[in-house]
Amino acid sequence: MASGYAMGRAVVLGAAALEVEHYRVAPESVEQETERLQRALKVTHEELTELASTLPADAPRELAAILSVHQLLLEDPLLAEESLALIRERQYNAEWALTTQGQLLGEQFSAMDDEYLRERGADVRQVVERVLHTLRGTKVISALEGVSDSGDPLIVVAHDIAPADMIRLRGARFAGFVTDLGGPTSHTAIVARSMGVPAVVALGNVRQVARDGDYLILDGQSGAVLINPTPAQIASYQALANQYADSRRALLSIKDIACQTLDGVRIGLQANIELPDEVGLALSQGAEGIGLFRSEFLFMGRENLPSEEEQFHAYQSVVQQMGNRPVTIRTLDIGADKSLDGEATVATNPALGQRAIRYCLARPELFAAQLRAILRASAFGSVRVLIPMITSLAEVRATYEMIESVKRSLSAQGIAFDPTVPIGAMVEVPAMAIAIEPFADAFDFLSIGTNDLIQYTLGIDRADSEVSPLYDPLHPAVLRLIAGTINAGERFRKPVSVCGEMAGDANLTRLLLGMGLQQFSMHPRQLLDVKQQILRAHSNALRTKVAAALNRAQSIHPDDLN
Repeated sequence: MASGYAMGRAVVLGAAALEVEHYRVAPESVEQETERLQRALKVTHEELTELASTLPADAPRELAAILSVHQLLLEDPLLAEESLALIRERQYNAEWALTTQGQLLGEQFSAMDDEYLRERGADVRQVVERVLHTLRGTKVISALEGVSDSGDPLIVVAHDIAPADMIRLRGARFAGFVTDLGGPTSHTAIVARSMGVPAVVALGNVRQVARDGDYLILDGQSGAVLINPTPAQIASYQALANQYADSRRALLSIKDIACQTLDGVRIGLQANIELPDEVGLALSQGAEGIGLFRSEFLFMGRENLPSEEEQFHAYQSVVQQMGNRPVTIRTLDIGADKSLDGEATVATNPALGQRAIRYCLARPELFAAQLRAILRASAFGSVRVLIPMITSLAEVRATYEMIESVKRSLSAQGIAFDPTVPIGAMVEVPAMAIAIEPFADAFDFLSIGTNDLIQYTLGIDRADSEVSPLYDPLHPAVLRLIAGTINAGERFRKPVSVCGEMAGDANLTRLLLGMGLQQFSMHPRQLLDVKQQILRAHSNALRTKVAAALNRAQSIHPDDLN
């Protein structure tokens, strides 16, 4: 979801991939059909290039990178060449060949453990949709082109919608969008949040329910969509929308206020980013640092690994933009089901396979290049290195040996870096959280990745719709692991932060404060909501309440802490 409210008339966009014709071409027409697809791929690529060159100055900075990812997908042999092979070998028509191969790739992404990679399947679908429209000579958003500029605002209803089309739909009448597909880390949701446009995604069948011209209320706070509401419902939601707009304006007034609780406990608020261009947004929302720079975004959507030099410039850019504020760079966090260099690997269970630090230690050249780039960037500001998925002390030793080896190499070459750069670990595996003491002793800081910690503790794949309702951040076992990690940080005098979704959920801020958390890191747009909760909280009183509940091993409802 993207927060906020929107009200207006529905414009339902067609899904080309759902309406594709399936037929076989005659043998003598195969070459002509392959040329038709090749032309469509080329034209679509050129359209994206043109779109990127004409982005408005106020377009979200992520958008250019997303357009680049879609162009790379168009060039990917697994999409282009394999689709052409289906025409040649099975005599599929171009549309059928493209949708067949696109569906196969989408399913492969969906089976991946990493949430980000799973949702890249949406990018494949969006690229396929765009090529299908090119094949047919239609436009993705043609349904809106005949709409008059006067009248009610519009809410776009689609099976899925590409970020590039969202930017075209912006304007006085575009109030929000609703989709069947998507997820919290889909590019569509990311761009919606960046644009500040209310959105509700992943409704499953909204395109089958809503009709053109229906009056919709979109509630980005709860994820609800009302079709043809009553006058009373419209009046009620209009009041909520007004209150929401007033509250957003009021929140900006606290941006520069010191972030501390009513009893004077100073709390650090930092931002999670995925690309260097997001630093501006983080600073505009009052971020005191970057608590999580997801470096894997530099590695994804491309055929080749980023060089040490390319990585260095990306890290250096973030560090310099942040001035003297700290920047925590997480080393490559990627699953075993996605080989970065094109080598196919198959994990029996990717969630429990060669992920993150396991993947990096198995590829010392790749890991060393990233560590060199990060350490070189440390010469330009305050850098911290964060290691994901640490589970054993053997991994700790191997990681430090690699870091020290890279430091010796840089020193021998006379390359500047901060020799005291802090090294931290993500706490996201129950084994580490339960036996936290030696890890707290070994590292300079800890960062709790609540998304994976909850998943592994409860044995729940949060992307699996059949069990996702069991995903419970408030389960007593989860809360005890988080509280135990924060407590260990206090005993070992090591800073502990939370950088998972729980940190950015303002409903859980008081709970985390009650556990003693003093460092939060989240999506930049969530910073001021969380800060508002902190300014209204009394830390010591919350700690007493939360400690009592944890001792009874009972679940804690956030409302009980108000």
